[in-house]
Amino acid sequence: MISFQEFIKDCEKNCNKVQRKSFKKDEIITTYIAKRNQICILISGSADLVRYDSNGNKTIVEHFTSNDIFGEIFYTIATNNELFVKARHNSEVLFFSYDLMKHKCKTNCAFHKIFQDNLSELILSKVTMLNTRVELLTKRSIRDKLLGYFSILSVRNFNRTFSLPFSLTDLADYLSIDRSAMMRELKYLKDDGIIKKNGNKITLLIQ
Repeated sequence: MISFQEFIKDCEKNCNKVQRKSFKKDEIITTYIAKRNQICILISGSADLVRYDSNGNKTIVEHFTSNDIFGEIFYTIATNNELFVKARHNSEVLFFSYDLMKHKCKTNCAFHKIFQDNLSELILSKVTMLNTRVELLTKRSIRDKLLGYFSILSVRNFNRTFSLPFSLTDLADYLSIDRSAMMRELKYLKDDGIIKKNGNKITLLIQ
């Protein structure tokens, strides 16, 4: 298995149908309406998959960071709601179509072999991300959702102190909970000595 950065470079170098694009903060990277079998890899920055329902309620379906893979090919649920990926920070994204795997370029470029050799690793990363999301959403209480997410961030950062990648409003959208109820629960967690909060920095005070 080659390194992820080597994989990115090889994809760009070996196939003229692979595109690398830059996006500014808050710019729309892609939508999930057209069903283009598109695959995207976030090279740098961060982004959110956002959905608005018919009442205008916002849900952050997924949050993406560097090296994450996304695209409508991974989201086959039929919906009339608006679904799009929005850059949270300035970001670079690699775009290509899954159809390239079925129909090779006329030049018989090396991209297809590179991608096939690394596809299992990319898919495993995606499955792990989705399983994490399901694990959070299936927790019954707001406290359990918050502590579950804080634990994930702590493990990822190898530190009990970490910064939230969201505003508190977006955190509530991501965990599918009411913001006011979440703010009360955060206060209870602080009062109970379970967390310490300083701005967007959280410290877990217990295992």
